[in-house]
Amino acid sequence: MKVFRTTGGLSVQLRPRALTVGLACLLAALAVGVLAIGSGDFPISPAEVLRALAGNGDPAQEFIVRELRLPRVATALLVGAALALSGAVFQSLVRNPLGSPDVLGFTQGSAAGALTAIVLFGGGSFALSLGALAGGVLTGVLIHLLAWRHGVHGSRLVLTGIGIAAILTGLNGYLLTRAQLTDAARAMLWLTGSLDGRGWEQAVPLLAALAVLVPVVLFGFGRSLRLLEMGDEAAFALGVRVRLVRPVLLAAAVLLASFAAAAAGPVSFVALTAPQLARRLTRAPGPNLAASMTVGAALLVGADWLAQHLVPDRQLPVGVVTGVLGGGYLVWLLATERKAGRI
Repeated sequence: MKVFRTTGGLSVQLRPRALTVGLACLLAALAVGVLAIGSGDFPISPAEVLRALAGNGDPAQEFIVRELRLPRVATALLVGAALALSGAVFQSLVRNPLGSPDVLGFTQGSAAGALTAIVLFGGGSFALSLGALAGGVLTGVLIHLLAWRHGVHGSRLVLTGIGIAAILTGLNGYLLTRAQLTDAARAMLWLTGSLDGRGWEQAVPLLAALAVLVPVVLFGFGRSLRLLEMGDEAAFALGVRVRLVRPVLLAAAVLLASFAAAAAGPVSFVALTAPQLARRLTRAPGPNLAASMTVGAALLVGADWLAQHLVPDRQLPVGVVTGVLGGGYLVWLLATERKAGRI
């Protein structure tokens, strides 16, 4: 690790390997994004995609690239980064690699909000996104209140979240039984996690949320989050205001997961897998927040490209691909841990 100090007394810590991994994953995500924009019924070469993005392509290419395909790729990159950052924060706060919005019930809360908007109020796309955001936030508040006892500790938060997730899963099943056939089909597609038809109306709110929350997490509370991984008592002894920092980070992680779900549905396993992959690639302790974001963006845009082209003449929801890849990763991780004698 290298420390750079300015003349004003500001110091910045950089890990060369983590920086290299982050930049490599970012370049990979952008390269796959260009490939995805150029793929489809009207194929466009990567050079032509870059010219169209710069405003130097022909009118047809610029319309296809900038109006039809770029919003979907931008949404994929942003959703992947938001989910990965949310997962990294949760896993550090609860000090458990299984701590992610998928496991702790926050995505189920977003699903309950979206289903309520569709089934009970017959809402459109905007109401669905708003319901998903509200459901995720309300679930976060409920879990925080139920887990509170002189503070919110990791194991209590995990157990409370798993219980709430089970209740919400049952509620979501009940809401599906109340839905009309067309609403049920629409809800099931959303519950799988899909980027089909996503436009700037989904990408822009998520980009605004990231513009606010990423600096708060990375630069405002990044050091505190690293110290919290050592435990509340140790962090408090090192000067971290635990009772202030923990709720702020929890709120930021819940908002990141909720905005991501509002944009693309509850895409599974990205929040769980990306921080663990980033940790293994960087070989660095701590939450690896920036590297996790780039890994998550690369994972989701790559999974969406596979979802569009894996089966000829048929597009799969991106949640199907992330579920298969994430499940395979979990099996590999459990086998590795068992072989090493850690489980």
